[in-house]
Amino acid sequence: MAQSALLKSSIAKKVAMALSGLFLMLFLAQHFFINMTSVFSSDVFNSISHFMGNNPLVQFVIQPILIVGVVFHFIMGFVLDFKNRKARPIAYAKNNGAANSSWASRNMIISGLVILAFLLVHFYDFWVPEMAYKYVQFGPLDETRYFHELAEKFESPVRTALYCISFVLLSLHLQHGFSSSFQSIGQNNKYTKGMKNFGLGFAYVIPFGFIFIALFHHFNH
Repeated sequence: MAQSALLKSSIAKKVAMALSGLFLMLFLAQHFFINMTSVFSSDVFNSISHFMGNNPLVQFVIQPILIVGVVFHFIMGFVLDFKNRKARPIAYAKNNGAANSSWASRNMIISGLVILAFLLVHFYDFWVPEMAYKYVQFGPLDETRYFHELAEKFESPVRTALYCISFVLLSLHLQHGFSSSFQSIGQNNKYTKGMKNFGLGFAYVIPFGFIFIALFHHFNH
């Protein structure tokens, strides 16, 4: 009975981890499409950014849910990784891991930590100044400042390089994470192969799309 309850608890955690990951992928895609408009039109990017930054539904409902989702996903990732390492036989460490699994699957916690560090920097760069600008300063808001603030962040070659490296690791994280998510929620039907191909495409297109945006602004600022 105890083992059955433990197994159910472990499965529930994996399912919750998978669902939170899929939710964050939706946010990532939305964030990418907004940022991509900055490549084609500063006016469109400014308009969308102003709407997202001042819409009550986005600010007071979606944004808190997103923050909770990020925190939950990373905490659950650390918990599951700790339990997996604790349950793993000592002899397994002597095996050649590279022969049995990909680098991404063996180092999800490492890529996750790098992505978490990137998110914290991203919050410091954009979210904190945005909150200070809207709720601390006095006077009318500048609805055209968003494009300049974005482009300015990519002036530094060091920051741009770190940004690109973070998204390469995000690509690796997504490649394994998307596949694991569908295994965790038990999806195995005629659509499985197509969804896995979609996930693989997502893991390449979105992160490398962000890299393209960063390099575009770095070389065109």
